[in-house]
Amino acid sequence: MSVTAGTLKASMARTRGGADGGLRLDTWTVAIVACILLLGLIMVTSASMSVASNSGAQSFFFLEHQLMYLGLGMAGAAAVFALGTERLERLATPLMFLGLALLVVVLVPGLGHRSHGSRRWLQVGALAFQASELVRVLMLVYVSSYAVRHEDALRNTGKGLLKPLAVLGFAVVLLLAEPDMGAATVLFATGFALLFLAGAQLRWVVLGLLGAAGAFVLLVFTAAYRLKRVTGFLHPFDHPFDTGFQLVQSLIAIGRGQWFGVGLGSSVQKLFYLPEAHSDFLFAVLAEELGLAGVFVTLGLFLALAWRALAIARLAVDQGLKFQAYLAAGFGIWVGVQAFVNIGVNMGVLPTKGLTLPLMSYGGTSIMVGMVWVGLLLRVYHEATLPTRGTILKESA
Repeated sequence: MSVTAGTLKASMARTRGGADGGLRLDTWTVAIVACILLLGLIMVTSASMSVASNSGAQSFFFLEHQLMYLGLGMAGAAAVFALGTERLERLATPLMFLGLALLVVVLVPGLGHRSHGSRRWLQVGALAFQASELVRVLMLVYVSSYAVRHEDALRNTGKGLLKPLAVLGFAVVLLLAEPDMGAATVLFATGFALLFLAGAQLRWVVLGLLGAAGAFVLLVFTAAYRLKRVTGFLHPFDHPFDTGFQLVQSLIAIGRGQWFGVGLGSSVQKLFYLPEAHSDFLFAVLAEELGLAGVFVTLGLFLALAWRALAIARLAVDQGLKFQAYLAAGFGIWVGVQAFVNIGVNMGVLPTKGLTLPLMSYGGTSIMVGMVWVGLLLRVYHEATLPTRGTILKESA
């Protein structure tokens, strides 16, 4: 049986829009994300109760706010799921400019909110919104779109790789101006890896990596606070009450956990020894209370989520959905890179950076944007597995 080109195009449009086939969710992704969220809520509660009580708030203050942010994030996930990826692809370039504009606005005195020495937040009513979290998603949507629109140039020329790297580089410069080196590192690493996955030639990738490494070294030696972080990270116990304080307390917490931990809620380091115990250093509290067993479970969950995202990306490729495949791969790379950086910081493998553990640490913008990413991943799976797709492709043959 044959169909005309017009009929085929219309059928494919209906299929991608979700008009046929009903709702299709990846149960593996849903189950893994649910486990990560549940573990995160438990650990945020445990790590934050003493902080909340000491500040005069209710013991479950941070849990209640995290649940509120999670609810908003789930609403955002539902919205992007309903939106569909074709509309997102058409809006990729405007969204990229929106992301850059947000990074510029954050730096404007009076508009950007300063806290802990950094200007990273936009105040929206009673909520403080960290622009860099959303910008990472918008920039990776642009990179995914670029990889599809300029596939030949990306795979065959250095110029094809240079253009998206220049956009990423500009975003990184704005992030460093806040300053937010952690967000800049994760954005550039994820975008670069996605471009390599999209087919950029190895020689240009190697040159880009060398250039990025040189720029990183230059950044470290041109800012005193960055150099302090690196030297403190290399020898934290030489400065246990200064630059190495956070790392020393984190290592003590992890060491106390041993095989099965000291017990849920029994951490000592979270009692005002370990700064940001419910956000950036949540993993250290988890290791102290749940031990090596809890660490293995946490690592396994993040590895499973990253693997599942890449599996969905492969499924989308098999169906000819390149943009959707890059979106799914981008999520997998992002969650893997950020989890690795956060855990590496907690364990003293990497210099201290202000990054949360994805979908687990306390943080309104972090959890909301993380859930939006999950919604995009589920949308890609939905579009790649609609039952009508195979029938349409057979008819077109």
